[in-house]
Amino acid sequence: MFKQSRTLTRARAAGAATLMAAAAMAPAASSAAPAGPKAEVMHWWTSSSESAAVRKFADAYRAAGGVWADTAVAGADQAKSVAINRIVGGNPPTAAQFNTTKQFRDLIDQGSLNNVDDIALRDKWDQLMPAPILDVIKVNGHYYAAPVDIHMSTWIWYSKAAFKKAGIVQEPATPDELFAALDKLKAAGVVGLAHGGQPWQENILFQAMLANVGGKALYLSVLRERSPQAINSEAFKKVLLAFKRLQTYVDAGSPNRNWNDATAMVVGGRAGVQIMGDWAKGEFAAAKQTAGKDFGCIAGLGPNVPYLIQGDAFVFPKTKNPETVKAQKLLATTMLAPAAQLEFNKLKGSLPILSNVDTSSMDVCAQAGMAIMKDKSRQVGMIEVHLTPDQNGALQDVLTTYWNTRMPVEKAQKSIAAALRD
Repeated sequence: MFKQSRTLTRARAAGAATLMAAAAMAPAASSAAPAGPKAEVMHWWTSSSESAAVRKFADAYRAAGGVWADTAVAGADQAKSVAINRIVGGNPPTAAQFNTTKQFRDLIDQGSLNNVDDIALRDKWDQLMPAPILDVIKVNGHYYAAPVDIHMSTWIWYSKAAFKKAGIVQEPATPDELFAALDKLKAAGVVGLAHGGQPWQENILFQAMLANVGGKALYLSVLRERSPQAINSEAFKKVLLAFKRLQTYVDAGSPNRNWNDATAMVVGGRAGVQIMGDWAKGEFAAAKQTAGKDFGCIAGLGPNVPYLIQGDAFVFPKTKNPETVKAQKLLATTMLAPAAQLEFNKLKGSLPILSNVDTSSMDVCAQAGMAIMKDKSRQVGMIEVHLTPDQNGALQDVLTTYWNTRMPVEKAQKSIAAALRD
């Protein structure tokens, strides 16, 4: 995984100081052209595919005349914490990555972010971005973040080689067929489900079962309305039982495994299936595997399964410094330029945030996702679009306890109802 260490940062700083000293001693006639607006961009894209993708944004920003200063912090939660602490402490980066969820709502409410209204209006974001994303970034008529991609969090990835070994000849098209395939993989000595035993990854498995087993109506009743009746229903009990059943197909090394290490198991054919967001596709691409040939991708186990979307966005901490504001607006412009959108999302595994980007050169999984996105009735926000960070954390605690213990399903239902109570 790519990570900019503190040692590397110090080394770069030292190198920059050396260059500055050399420039000071050079003849005045050789002075370079003035640099464009400098932007310190904080993000958590540190896996091999993610770091390759973010370099496309850096290249676009530099090509537009800007100076990109990369601050990569491994781990999404850690990166968000660092960003918030720096914003609150008065030393913010120029831009900071968050997910397009309610994660940065407190910063908006506290007046800690600049808006990018002029960019959004000029580039017609309202017409070109999906509603679940706009509902997050647009508050009281102002646009407080620049979304850069659309991620669907519950793709089902599978190894063609592992399926062949297990004698699976047809792609699963229903939840029952998925479990039948997992049974065949297990019988063939292949790990059925590649999973990292971390709360957020169990949250993804839960969402997948809620969407695929429960359907859109139940999904929204549980997460958006947080209806006690829906949570205590027999239909939701069936979802939780399907979620817990998935545990019978994971291997003993699952606890605390990173998501990309779980993806590597599918890439290598050591596991048959992974349920993970489409950022996992970047790991297949980094391993030179081809969608539809070496691995398969299933967006939903049925034609009407909701397509659970969120993504990544950059917020722009409050400042009145004109050069910093200029840098923020240039970032919002260059990251959403069609060419940069296409190149970034090809490597990231996601879809462009703007519907007018030509995606004909993207792979079959992206094409499938784009086709689904045309049906607005299937566009549904993933879990964190509907829940506050506190609510999501409380839900994750229940799900992880249920996953790792013998908690009765009825108790899990009551605990989830309590966790999601306003």
